[in-house]
Amino acid sequence: MEHITGTLISWASILEDNTREQAVTASTMPFIHPHLALMPDAHLGLGATVGSVIPTLGAIMPAAVGVDIGCGMIAVRTAYTVEQLPADRRALRVAIERAIPLSAGAANQRVTRAHTEARLETLRTEAEQAGFDPASYAARWELQLGTLGSGNHFIEVTVDEEDRVWLFLHSGSRGVGNKIAQAHIKVARALCEKWWIALPHRDLAYLVEGTPEFWAYVREMRWAQHYALLNREEMMDRVVTCFADWLGVDTVERVEEINCHHNYTEQEHHFGKDVWLSRKGAIRAAEGVPGLIPGSMGTASYVVVGKGNRLSLESAPHGAGREYSRTKARQTFSHEQLREAMVGIEYRDTDAFIDEIPGAYKDIDRVMADAADLVEVRHVLRQIVNVKGD
Repeated sequence: MEHITGTLISWASILEDNTREQAVTASTMPFIHPHLALMPDAHLGLGATVGSVIPTLGAIMPAAVGVDIGCGMIAVRTAYTVEQLPADRRALRVAIERAIPLSAGAANQRVTRAHTEARLETLRTEAEQAGFDPASYAARWELQLGTLGSGNHFIEVTVDEEDRVWLFLHSGSRGVGNKIAQAHIKVARALCEKWWIALPHRDLAYLVEGTPEFWAYVREMRWAQHYALLNREEMMDRVVTCFADWLGVDTVERVEEINCHHNYTEQEHHFGKDVWLSRKGAIRAAEGVPGLIPGSMGTASYVVVGKGNRLSLESAPHGAGREYSRTKARQTFSHEQLREAMVGIEYRDTDAFIDEIPGAYKDIDRVMADAADLVEVRHVLRQIVNVKGD
């Protein structure tokens, strides 16, 4: 752990110069209280660093929350061990890809009836209560529920250190959450320009607590956070069904289930004050709180429990964190290297995933070593099946 400035503390032993500079800039905002905490997986982001925990008084910076509002992970431990699984893992991967569209669109029309109507009705009601129409952001928001997305989003079948099978996935609020975030980032920029507020970076534009624009963002952001959580639940229901069909059983017992955000804002109490705490690429790690920290598509993921570290604002990393940009990764790595990295894992063999190769990410073992004061590792998960969107 390093005190970089009076308002910036870092747990990242791997920290690029441009990432450090970006975090220092964000930490100079006048409403930071008491400091910005940089997680071990920190890397360059839009406006604010991915892997940063930002406590603010009387203001929120929408870009510092992130555009994939509510993005996070869900994991379910089953009662099965790896020895009980059928040998044909490709059949399970294909079944999951058919059951869960990788994006909203024509493909999703085929599974609309599989959506849980209760979840959609909950979201409709919450949007009405929040006073906005999701369709104004994304006309097909209902079809996006139950879709995975691309990039670093994934669905995996994993095995822990005792050979127990876990179902694991990573996704967020899809297009509707992104549109909500982008709209409010623009509002924040416009208001700062209107009020002649000088910003160190335009993506650090903020909304002031008490204004109609602030509360409109909070209401819609909270809706998107809940959408993301229910989206993960919806997909996990489908994955469990696919898993049961593959095993030839009627139901699969969910022994344990964890669902957590890593792009969100909540009101929390830290260092004597109630703050708006934005975790952009970080999970809550209060004492005893379970969490999930994935690696990359070919490296370990972790089931953890928080230690309640006060200086970290009770937070922990959300994954390995990128070391190469997507463009740089495609210039650096080859399809053959991806195949070598994925030996022993059933996945869709395509060069579309070169930018997701494990080598494009920080060493997850080093990230977890840096996080030793933040979380206790309960389980280490290794993939046997991986599903991703192009």
